[in-house]
Formats: sequence, structure tokens, C-alpha cells
Amino acid sequence: MEADISIQEKPGIWRTIVEAVRGTHQDFTELSISRAVFLLAIPMVLEMFMESLFALVDVFWVTRLGPNAVAAVGLTESMLTLVFSVALGVSLSTTAMVARRIGEKDPEGAAVAAMQSIFLGVGVAVAMGFPAMAFAHRLLHLMGAENGLILGGHRYTEIVFGSTPVIMLLFLNNAIFRGAGDASIAMRVLWVANLINLLLDPCFIFGLGFFPKLGVAGAAVATLIGRSSGVIYQFWILTNGSARVRLAARHLRLAPEVIGSLIRVSSTGVLQWLVAQMSWLVLVRIISTFGSLAVAGYTIGIRIFMFVVLPSWGMSGAAATMVGQNLGAKKPERAERAVYVTIGYNLIYLGAVGLVLILAPHFIVSFFSTDPVVAGAAADCLRIICYGNLIYAFGMVMIQAFNGAGDTVTPMIINIVSFWMCQIPLAWFLANHTRLGVNGVFTAVPAADGIMAVISLAVFARGRWKLRQI
Repeated sequence: MEADISIQEKPGIWRTIVEAVRGTHQDFTELSISRAVFLLAIPMVLEMFMESLFALVDVFWVTRLGPNAVAAVGLTESMLTLVFSVALGVSLSTTAMVARRIGEKDPEGAAVAAMQSIFLGVGVAVAMGFPAMAFAHRLLHLMGAENGLILGGHRYTEIVFGSTPVIMLLFLNNAIFRGAGDASIAMRVLWVANLINLLLDPCFIFGLGFFPKLGVAGAAVATLIGRSSGVIYQFWILTNGSARVRLAARHLRLAPEVIGSLIRVSSTGVLQWLVAQMSWLVLVRIISTFGSLAVAGYTIGIRIFMFVVLPSWGMSGAAATMVGQNLGAKKPERAERAVYVTIGYNLIYLGAVGLVLILAPHFIVSFFSTDPVVAGAAADCLRIICYGNLIYAFGMVMIQAFNGAGDTVTPMIINIVSFWMCQIPLAWFLANHTRLGVNGVFTAVPAADGIMAVISLAVFARGRWKLRQI
């Protein structure tokens, strides 16, 4: 019997990959840590890979419309980070609470938490998205957009903000899957949603066949259709019993105590991401003073960078799930070891891809823009930011570990220090008072990553996150 167990727990690498992609019903509180992290990380990495590929291909087509179109996408998505902050904040509490209930072997409690997070998230999304859609012109103007950019890009902005409830549901439902340990389902959802978007992008942008030619607004329409398809797929899975969490008609009622707990955890989670994302918004505002070409270059560079980093966030998500489930199972030391194992994987990945991007940024950027000014700014952005990849590998996993434990206060404080007390003042000073110019903004990013990593490691080692109750 012992030999059989050993064989089952140590299958070949390809068999493990296949199991991770297909989905597994392993107990992540009992499985060997390395294999558990691997089984969770593989689908999360593939999920984030498709998400980053979508962002990359999206901007690939939009660049064919000129710098103003690219800048419109960049400015809109910078403002959309406020919505993402809320979505991510609520998602953090959702993943943590669902993971904790699954670790406690309480699937009914996990389902209740899941439904309450959906109620909370959709309500907030409607309150944020529809007013932003109505004032799209004004928002672009406040972001420093030129008149030509506003005229050609406001439709894109309106559609994007009008789809806020869909964005929120896509985030929250996948957070439910990840917290439950169904990372492969979350992966398949994003693959479906983004594949549809990738196919529709050129059709709506350029008016291929019977599709209307919508220009940059077509990119928003394609994204909305893709994301909506993903949400429909999510609810089908959540209600048909094929996932660890199953939603039923009895869950369609408000549970004030659960919503209250979600609000307490997610409020600081929202602030955590809001602090981080608002800092990026300020960076874009600083970059916009150098003109639309600089914003376009930044947009291309940061999209490529996200193509690299989002899979790494997938690995970090594995750490969050492991921490939540193992704390629920009363195994805090196992949760801690899982975090360090994940950091090891992340260092290997981010170090390798960062080296490639540092050595060949101009070659990679050449696929997206032939404008020498735009391409030069994009290459500089990519190269400089990637200098911080190794230190970022530490910080991002630690932050997700805190979130997985339901401790969203610590990451919020760390983000305030690293982004607002370091990144923004440094970016402004280097951009306006040194010869670096716009490159000074890019330089401030790895500097802030370094501070985040050092503080996170010091606080994590103290171990107070292990005592968090949710």
C-alpha cells in the first residue's frame, strides 16, 4: 500500500502537467508541497498567459490605427485600473474566504461566501462603471488627452466602462475557482473569453467581412463579447456541480454577516490595489506631459511587460490558495513552506524572461511599432522595468501570501510605502529634474519593487499572518 501511495504522489512531470491542465481533485492540504504548488501554478500560469496574450494582441491591432488610438487605449486602461483595484480587492477576500472554508471541509460555507461576493462586486461595479461611461470625454481630458485623441477614442472609453459589471464577474468567479483549488477551470474560462476576443478584434476594428468597421472602439466591443462569453461559461460551471463550489437557488439571498466579513477584508484589499494602481495612473499622467508618442511607447512597453509578469502572478496565486487552505486545515507551517517553494519557481521564471527582455527590447518592440520615437520609448520602458524582475519575484509572492491568509492590511501599508512614498516622488523628480526625462519614470518602477520586496520579506518572517481569522 505504501508503495502505491508513493507512486501516486510522484508521477512523471508530463503526467503532472496533464493532470494540472485537466483539473484535479487532490487535497492540497495533504499533498506534497512541491507537487501541490505545481498543480495549482500550472493552470494559473496558463490562465495569466492567455490574459497577457490578449492584452498584447489587442495593442498589436490597435497600433495599426496610429499613435492616438494606442494612447487612447493606454489612458483608458490606466483609468480602468481603479475598477480593477475594486475587482482585485473583492477577489482577494473571495479567494481567501473560499479557500479557508474548503480547508475546513465546509463546501456549503464556501458557496455562501461565493454568492455574497458576487452580490457585493456587481453592486459596486454598477455604481462605478456607469457614471464613468457617461463622463468619458471629461475623464480623458483630465488625463491630459489631446482633442484629437478624445474625438477618436471616447467611444472606446465609453464601451470599456459600460462593461464594468462583466469585468467584475469575470474576476470574482475565477477568484472562487482559485480559492477552491479549481485553478484549471479558471484557466479554461479565460482561454475561452480571450480566444473569442482575439478572433473578433481585427473583425470589429477593420470591418472584415460582414462586421462593422469600428476602429479603436471595435477593440472594446470584441473584448466585451469575449468577457461576457467567459462569464456565461463560469455560471454554467458554478451551477452544474462540476466544480468544488456549487451555487444553487438557496444561495440567492443576502447573508449580512458574510457580506460584512467580505467588506472588512476587501475594503483594505481594495485600498491595497487602489494604492498600487493609482500610482500607475499618476505615472501615466507624468508621462503624458511628454506627449502622445511617449504615452503610446509606454502603452506598448507595459503591455509586453504584462505579458511577462501576468504568468508570474499566476504562480503567486498558487501561494495564496495554499496559504488559505492550509491555514483552514490548521497547518500554518506547511502554508509558510509553500510560499518559499513558490518564490523559488518564480525566481527561475522571471529571471529567465527578464534577461531576454533586457538584452533584446528593440527587437521585440519592432513587432508592434515602426515609429522610431514610439519604439524607442517602448524599448526603454521594457528594458528598465525588467531590471527589477528578480526582486519583484520575491515581493509579489509575499503580497499574495498575505492576501491568501486574509491579511489585506499589511500589503496595503507596504504599497503605500513603496509606491506613494518612493515610486511617485522619485518618478516626478527624475523625469523633471534630471536628464533622464521620461526614462526617469521607468527607473522609479524597479526602485519601488526593491523596497516592496525587502519590507514584505521582513514582515512575512515575523509570522503574524498565520494568526489571521476570517
